[in-house]
Amino acid sequence: QVQLVESGGGLVQTGGSLRLSCAASGRTFSRYSVGWFRQAPGKEREFVAAITWTTSTMYYQDSVRGRFTISRDNARSAVYLQMNSLKPEDTAVYYCAASNLVIGLTTTARYNVWGQGTQVTVSS
Repeated sequence: QVQLVESGGGLVQTGGSLRLSCAASGRTFSRYSVGWFRQAPGKEREFVAAITWTTSTMYYQDSVRGRFTISRDNARSAVYLQMNSLKPEDTAVYYCAASNLVIGLTTTARYNVWGQGTQVTVSS
């Protein structure tokens, strides 16, 4: 089973960019789909983006499509989330998660491994 560590969060102004990284340990990382979720204070954890392990098909929440890009580098056992044109409503703790599945990846229950999260704060 893999272990995940997120990094790259921080404070940025509206319109700015950040690149989150999700580093995985474990030799079977290439056989995991990976998703990014976020959780703002007082709100439920919500899906942001996901990428499958089989075909690298990408999925996005509607509010981030066109601004965020998910990618993976299996040689480095890493998944990235490039976030552009950030808005204050993007402020949250961002988590990456791993799943053996390739469908239903917008749901937290599909994931069996989670990272500890990284804070993203977008100031207005």
